[in-house]
Amino acid sequence: MENNLKKKVFIGCLFCLLMAAVLLCAVSCGGEPQRKYKTTYGYFNTVTTVFDYTGGTEEEFEDNFDLVCETLTYYHKLFDIYNDAEGAVGLYEINREAGKSAVRVDGSVIDFLEYCKEIYELTEGEVNIAMGAVLRLWHECRTDASISTTLARIPSRAELTEASLHCDINKIIINREESTVYLEDPMMSLDVGAIGKGYAVEMVAKRLVANGVEGYVLDVGGNLRMIGDRPSGKGYRTGIKDPSDPSGGYSMILTVSKTSTATSGGYERYFVVDDEIYHHIIDKDTLYPAEHMSSVTVITEDAGLADSLSTALFCMDIESGLALVESLKGVEAVWIKVDGTLIESSGIKDSEN
Repeated sequence: MENNLKKKVFIGCLFCLLMAAVLLCAVSCGGEPQRKYKTTYGYFNTVTTVFDYTGGTEEEFEDNFDLVCETLTYYHKLFDIYNDAEGAVGLYEINREAGKSAVRVDGSVIDFLEYCKEIYELTEGEVNIAMGAVLRLWHECRTDASISTTLARIPSRAELTEASLHCDINKIIINREESTVYLEDPMMSLDVGAIGKGYAVEMVAKRLVANGVEGYVLDVGGNLRMIGDRPSGKGYRTGIKDPSDPSGGYSMILTVSKTSTATSGGYERYFVVDDEIYHHIIDKDTLYPAEHMSSVTVITEDAGLADSLSTALFCMDIESGLALVESLKGVEAVWIKVDGTLIESSGIKDSEN
């Protein structure tokens, strides 16, 4: 088990480093200040790298890096559904008290859950943080498969159908005045894997901007948030991975600034049963891994919106997904279908190099 887990961690880290390599290409030319960067591992179980293109002092960079780590630590604890984090009351406690009692939480948890409900409405239920009962079944099977192939299985249709009866987001009762959250259904649980990391990245960006920071890039497990422009004003180059290329090639290179990018892909987390691959992005309608796409990348300023929309679009047919993106101001997307076809929203060409 340990070797398998290490291998998966290594592959995930390698993907992030490849993304960073494209992101950083040519940024030190043209007389720009020498960039600084620093990497850490653990927040949201992934690799975080902070890039500074401003030419500021080492002390300033270390202070900003510490702020990034402090903020990610806070949200990581709040959003962790598997561990009771010391010094934080968040989703773990809310899930534990489902059907029993309301849980008093920080205002930031209330803000986040209300945002999640807005995203639910925007995506017509494609991003539903109340699907924890269904997602837990798939998580348990993925964990078992990582231990031994003899344990590899998928949830039964009966198990999934029963779990789906406990996914009503309207049963998340939020009381802002009392600062409490209560799950009315004792069998329901929250899972924010489709939105939590991106939301946390956006909260980090807001704190940096409030401190007057520009010319920084955050890379948290492939979720990129660009704060301000490069000194040259040329923007940052980043790549959309080719899901069919095991060597880590790219289907497209984009030049972006003052925005964020997030990619959802079936190639990132999966397990195998009887030679069939089952990835981690579950379709609310079938309760099985979504089959429409190989990957979807969203480009928009808000990292939380980018993260959640990439998951929603991955689960939608291309016509519905395009209609949603084109209806939203400042949102662009790139789809890579299972057959390798690449589809772009109408504004993407303005972002290409």
